[in-house]
Amino acid sequence: MKLETLNSSSALLMLRKCLRSKSVVVGAIILFIMIMIAILAPVLAPHDPYLTNSSMALNGPTDEYPFGTDELGRCVLSRMVYGARITIPYSLMSLGVAIIIGVPIGLISGFYKHLDNPLMRLMDILMAFPGMLLAIAIVATLGQGLGNVTLAVGLGSMPAYARLIRGLVLSLKEMPYIESSISAGGSDLRILVKHILPNCIPTIVVYSMLEMAWIIMSISTLSFLGIGATPPIPEWGALISAGKDYISSSPHVSGFPVIFIFVTVTGFNLLGDGLRDVLDPRM
Repeated sequence: MKLETLNSSSALLMLRKCLRSKSVVVGAIILFIMIMIAILAPVLAPHDPYLTNSSMALNGPTDEYPFGTDELGRCVLSRMVYGARITIPYSLMSLGVAIIIGVPIGLISGFYKHLDNPLMRLMDILMAFPGMLLAIAIVATLGQGLGNVTLAVGLGSMPAYARLIRGLVLSLKEMPYIESSISAGGSDLRILVKHILPNCIPTIVVYSMLEMAWIIMSISTLSFLGIGATPPIPEWGALISAGKDYISSSPHVSGFPVIFIFVTVTGFNLLGDGLRDVLDPRM
């Protein structure tokens, strides 16, 4: 009963700290709005995002088309809100790939000395390539497509998670309660899952919020280059690519996707910065 009360008090204290952080509140509000836009896309979109009307091509914002129309006469606003259903979920899946692969590698590398050197040298080789270049190389191997881009960006982010968790494990292994568990004959799996991993979760959460910004921009960039989402999929990067040829005469076609990406990335950065300050015991 006392343990439950302590956990409830700790959770309440953490919630209060989050609510007092302007970065956390503003970032959470921005992301909540973007997620609701993605969920409510069929309700918010005034038109079919795939419906073309050549007579309305490249028209500016009007009452009927608040964000104007693109080169094929499609509603830019409708394509924007439906694009949130693509960019955000695929970015989350890419983040999941990085965490699911990178975190176990970091745990194993930090806990087992004989595996540390080979695993970290492999991570060093991967990190020697810029993240975007590594993602392009993986896509070139696997083939074009939004699914392959998602996997490639996730694999590009994975080494950073492995090194981050490995460093945490090395420091946590020196803690008295971990040494006691090892001395008491606790299994390696139990020690890793029950004692070490829970202490890594706050760091994983904070880093993931900041990493999401890079992932969103990477997926959008690869789609912009034509190796991610393909027409007529309304992914934000692909929308910017489609409107780049009309940037001088019709800036709204590519301008609004840029704004959506900027706002979403800003939301993740603010939330990550705020959570870092809240969860860091030195602050």
